[in-house]
Amino acid sequence: MRFIRKCRLVLQAAALLCAVVFAANPAAGADSGKNPMKIGGIFSVTGPASFLGDPEKKSMELAIEEINAAGGVDGRMLEAVIYDTEGDPSKAVMAAGKLINKDQVTAIVGPSRTPTTLAVVPMVERAGLPFVSCAAGNKIVEPIKPWVFKTAQSDIQAVASIYAHLEKQGIDRIGTLTVANSFGESGREQLIEQAGDFGITVVRSESFGAGDTDMTSQLTKIRQEKPGAIICWGTNPGPAVVAKNVEQLGLDIPLYQSHGVASPKFIELAGDSAEGILLPTGKILVADLLPDDDPQKQVLTDYIDAYENKYDETVSGFGGYAYDAVYLLARAMAGTGGDKAKIRENLENIREHVGISGVFSFSQTDHNGLDPSAFVMVRITDGKWQLVK
Repeated sequence: MRFIRKCRLVLQAAALLCAVVFAANPAAGADSGKNPMKIGGIFSVTGPASFLGDPEKKSMELAIEEINAAGGVDGRMLEAVIYDTEGDPSKAVMAAGKLINKDQVTAIVGPSRTPTTLAVVPMVERAGLPFVSCAAGNKIVEPIKPWVFKTAQSDIQAVASIYAHLEKQGIDRIGTLTVANSFGESGREQLIEQAGDFGITVVRSESFGAGDTDMTSQLTKIRQEKPGAIICWGTNPGPAVVAKNVEQLGLDIPLYQSHGVASPKFIELAGDSAEGILLPTGKILVADLLPDDDPQKQVLTDYIDAYENKYDETVSGFGGYAYDAVYLLARAMAGTGGDKAKIRENLENIREHVGISGVFSFSQTDHNGLDPSAFVMVRITDGKWQLVK
């Protein structure tokens, strides 16, 4: 926490004079004779998943700018080398190959999506390279892979948050609609596995393709089973289509979405159909509504201010995944001289790191490091996020 605070205080004093585009300036504030330590970034900067990758790229640059303005890591600057995957697993593999073999990075942040992450994991494992994913799927870190960590909140915790809210509402019959990729499969597994713990019955389970433009057939089948609520699990644009189809069919039951749509883009895509939708999300969307004693509130406020002042756009929780990853790596790099094995070991021993996505405490058996406090439930009301007590 002191490390983060130091970086931010120095940044404010410097008035954001150190600009980073794709690479941090190696001469800013440190011994120019020391080579910078390179951190690779692989994000869906363009394409259908750009709502994930664009803020992640920008947040990585922002974090490196802050750290370098504070003197870098042990007096060495950090340098970002970023490639756009367009959300394509094959392009993610090519980008990872460049980072490992050509750019010789010390660590990699990203990719943005679960499928692209899983495609890259074998490469970083073979290379023995610290790797911090910005994707959410449980399979990224379960079972544990020594070199692989992630900052996005877990599907396990997201499902538990939704089910706890359903339990409070007395709803015990649900229908599920999940995207047919690794993120959706992970969510579906948790929805089924945890249902019994909350006395919930999944009366119908349907799926949809990531590029599908109409889900009325699946929703009609779910409606026939008379559930008390529907849970959709996916990332844009599919969940926004589901929201519109639910309204078109006149389904007057609660619709829950996953944390995969926790960004302004979902509200933009769903329009008026987003009204009343509930979902679990990191605290960033409701930072101003948090109590002052919440350990994340100041960190969130500082990040939001810095991001929105720099880029003149609304912040999203997805960017926070990359921002957390860079700060966690910077903390792990200290005192290692860039030794990858030592960085990996330090990452695994980080405790009580207050970040954007939660308070991280990694261990040999937990490479996500977050507990249920990383999530809050929100409802979309009048196009805005409202904290559900």
